[in-house]
Amino acid sequence: MTKRRSHGDGGLHWDARRNRWIASVTVGYTPAGKRIVKTGSGKTKTAAKDKLKEILRDYEDGLAIAPTNYTVADAVNYWLDNGLQGRDASTVAMYRTYVRTHVIPCLGARKLRELSVEDIDRWLQSKKDELGTRSLKLIHNILNRSVKNAMRRDKVKRNVVELCEVPEGREGRPSKALTLSQAESVLKAAENARPRTRAYIVVSLLSGARTEEVRAIKWSHVAAYDEKAKAWRPVTEAGWDHSEFALYVWRSVRKKGDTKTPKSRRSLALPKRCVEALKALKSAQDDERELVFSTESGSPVSAHNMRRDFRKVLDSAGLTGKEWAPRELRHSFVSLLSDHDIALEDISRLVGHSSTVVTETVYRHQIRPVIQEGATAMDAIFPLAEREP
Repeated sequence: MTKRRSHGDGGLHWDARRNRWIASVTVGYTPAGKRIVKTGSGKTKTAAKDKLKEILRDYEDGLAIAPTNYTVADAVNYWLDNGLQGRDASTVAMYRTYVRTHVIPCLGARKLRELSVEDIDRWLQSKKDELGTRSLKLIHNILNRSVKNAMRRDKVKRNVVELCEVPEGREGRPSKALTLSQAESVLKAAENARPRTRAYIVVSLLSGARTEEVRAIKWSHVAAYDEKAKAWRPVTEAGWDHSEFALYVWRSVRKKGDTKTPKSRRSLALPKRCVEALKALKSAQDDERELVFSTESGSPVSAHNMRRDFRKVLDSAGLTGKEWAPRELRHSFVSLLSDHDIALEDISRLVGHSSTVVTETVYRHQIRPVIQEGATAMDAIFPLAEREP
């Protein structure tokens, strides 16, 4: 007579559909009273029971267990679908492109529970000659956040991605800055461009605002100081017959309209060239549109269109337009101020950095590298006596 198993010993049965033995045991009940059942499968009874023992051991240790068929692709796709709420559509599209191009082809079929540090190290090493360091950090970050999300959902025991170092990628094109003579040539060439392009280049170069900040400027954020009212008023109300003007860099074209950081929100006095360029642009628009840089219909102008127009001006200025990007107008702003002995602290505030460390790190090629004051003072205190010939 077959001996009946005691309560709690679980069950063992043959699954004809899966062609495997299934071992199962109840480990508890949910708050709603539903049984929590753990199962293990195998081609033999012994293999099924051994698998169940392994699952129970991890369960009792409080460790999460990924389903045997749960892959890296499953984890990454779940994160793309559910972990990017509130992100800009272009950001999500960029992540999906990186996943489709660099993550899924190399690691997608790997079972998540079997993913190892060696797998990730080999993957990153294979990409270092193809991608720049920033892109390597991005694909590492995508995988890292996907696995973290899987951990929170009890799909995997630990996140091995965090244990991996990101190698240096291929060297990209370093950002550069216009020299004073080049900047003068660009400003001169911009005089012959359409009013929108002229104003975009002049404001970007002479204010140091980010490209996404410039494209988000509203006419209500271009202000004049009303001497009679003793107050700053939008030029749409105060007009242009004033001596002081300012630009409120309070927005960007980022999701929700926020600037890159809270400290990026700043108000800048406008140079006379900026005022003239903006005045000409407003006159050319001759309507009630809200955005300063917009299409004929008043909709936001795209980064692609501004980059195209910017490069045409650089070509006419004697430079090779395709070798430059609009963001390098900001680098040029920093470089020109540094060359004219403006303090690093002041430059940092003007460009909206949280500290001078950020300015020095991001614009290290544009900041004058040698601090002169100490050497100048020491030469005055301890002059070098001229030697007799």
